[in-house]
Amino acid sequence: MPSARCSVTGNHPAILASMPPIWEPSADRIANARMTAFMHDVSARTGRRLDNYADLYRFSIEQPAEFWSDLWRFCGIRGETGDRAVDNPDKMPGARFFPGARLNFAENLLRRRDDTPAIVFSGEGRRRTVTHNELYADVARFAAALRQAGIQPGDRVAAYMPNLPETVVAALGTAAVGAVWSSCSPDFGVQGVLDRFGQIEPRVLVAADGYFFGGKCFDVVPRLVEIQRTLSSVEQTIVVPYAGVNCDRLPRSTPWSQWLQRGTNERIQFEQLPFNHPLYILYSSGTTGVPKCIVHGAGGTLIQHLKEHQLHCDIRSGDHVFYFTTCGWMMWNWLVSALASEATLLLYDGSPFYPDGNVLFDFADETGMTLFGTSAKFIDALNKAGVTPARAHRLDTVRTMTSTGSPLAPESFDFVYDHVKRDIHLASISGGTDIVSCFVLGVPIAPVWRGEIQAKGLGMRVEVFDDRGRPAGIGEKGELVCAAPFPSMPLGFWNDPDGRKYQAAYFERFPDIWRHGDYAAITEHEGVIIYGRSDAVLNPGGVRIGTAEIYRQVEQIDEVVESLVIGQQWDSDERIVLFVRLKDGVRLTSELEDRIRRRVRENASPRHVPARILQVTEIPRTKSGKIVELAVREVVHGREIKNAEALANPEALEQFRNRVELQS
Repeated sequence: MPSARCSVTGNHPAILASMPPIWEPSADRIANARMTAFMHDVSARTGRRLDNYADLYRFSIEQPAEFWSDLWRFCGIRGETGDRAVDNPDKMPGARFFPGARLNFAENLLRRRDDTPAIVFSGEGRRRTVTHNELYADVARFAAALRQAGIQPGDRVAAYMPNLPETVVAALGTAAVGAVWSSCSPDFGVQGVLDRFGQIEPRVLVAADGYFFGGKCFDVVPRLVEIQRTLSSVEQTIVVPYAGVNCDRLPRSTPWSQWLQRGTNERIQFEQLPFNHPLYILYSSGTTGVPKCIVHGAGGTLIQHLKEHQLHCDIRSGDHVFYFTTCGWMMWNWLVSALASEATLLLYDGSPFYPDGNVLFDFADETGMTLFGTSAKFIDALNKAGVTPARAHRLDTVRTMTSTGSPLAPESFDFVYDHVKRDIHLASISGGTDIVSCFVLGVPIAPVWRGEIQAKGLGMRVEVFDDRGRPAGIGEKGELVCAAPFPSMPLGFWNDPDGRKYQAAYFERFPDIWRHGDYAAITEHEGVIIYGRSDAVLNPGGVRIGTAEIYRQVEQIDEVVESLVIGQQWDSDERIVLFVRLKDGVRLTSELEDRIRRRVRENASPRHVPARILQVTEIPRTKSGKIVELAVREVVHGREIKNAEALANPEALEQFRNRVELQS
């Protein structure tokens, strides 16, 4: 359906509520959705009437044991459930889901055995397809080789890999034997890798010899030599010959093909393990210190991803699922789990703008993509670059587009429906590494409202709290929290035996309540608007302002490519400082500054107007593409950045240091 144009520029939930939805699912789409099938299944079993998403959500949080048990059955999870779904359901942390269950994560992802594609890989001109039978066979050999090398449940296998089929094989082989998987993308520097893998002491390291980005080949063997020399725990280094560079410099390594030849098993022996057996170790961004090592369990990850894929994203057997991600971002782990729904994984490695901004949409048409996963920044970059995918692409198979990484601006909703596809379920989603999943996300059987995340996730008792720790009213901004346990809560942090760091990270502000760190509001549609990270919230004159509110206005100005805003301590208060990256050849003039301030004042408020506006040539980002407001704030205040290695472009921080404009 055509997009609804908003005649106002503010984004207050009450204003948005007065507008019609920007998209509504057809009756046929609703009838055939996996979420609808699940509702019918629950109704038939319990006699409970579930007419819409609100009914289903209410059931999921009021009856958590029934909900998660029903979901296990509906998704056909392979394993023993045990005799109950949850112990201590009101204790957070402390609840235990499926305490008597036994399962294997990899077994649930390798359920399909045929010659249809399990993985289609594309990487800057390189293309490969791996069938389900081939994937199973390679995982069998990898797992057997691990066992032959003495790898046991609980041992760590680390990967320094691009987004390749071999990465999926290695991760599933690791899970099959009950070992713990952890990965970094190959653009990480040596110190960034050591800061992560050095804490978890892996016995096996899987690495590619290089990678491609923007048409260039990057040789990582010199880094591997240093990593291998320093990581004394590593007993086996397995090298994937992706870039074709010389690996003679790398001692004590085994080529990928030789490693697979060590494993002769044709049938995988899937280790049956408890629901909370460790599966993944993921890492916090590490921009203000050594990264936290976040341990996730196999059962919680599996059932949460199945819920999000099948119910919230409407993924079913035979779908082709894509997410633009690296192996250093949790969305890679999320993507791989689509195999549990018997979907085909679409892997892309390289620049999303090489040779131009159409490359991922070309991939969508060529592969019959059904879910197109990306970031809010990519959608904004397409808009800024004038790319209009709908003109040159059919995209007739794409049913869903998901966006995460940062808040999706209302104007980006317009761009998708005007220039990508009219009839598409656009789902802004948000959660994170901490839960390897989402707190708020899409609903395929409900309308999409411009500028809003559609709903709280099933089984997630999400609320917004004010400063006193009470539920905020509709449209009132506050802290996004989760008030009840859920299966994908971390098992804990690595090397945190008494749980103090874990407790401090999520439960210190509101006892027994998970504080996620997002600044948000609930809308009249029971949707959610996120205004940025709460630790980056601006506070001039005691008025709390989300950074996304400023980005939304500033980045609509044609000359501005992107921006970053911080609060600078000044004169016993805080003033707003805005940094802008402008289009090539454009300089920040007093006239442009005036236009920026005027737009912010008129469309946000006088409180949002920056006191200082400065031009930079680059905005610092994490490896997963998120801007780092906190690191910039530290630099501006003359404080040390403890872990610049966590950034994709740490050199960019120098543009923010000792700026004379900020000394007066």
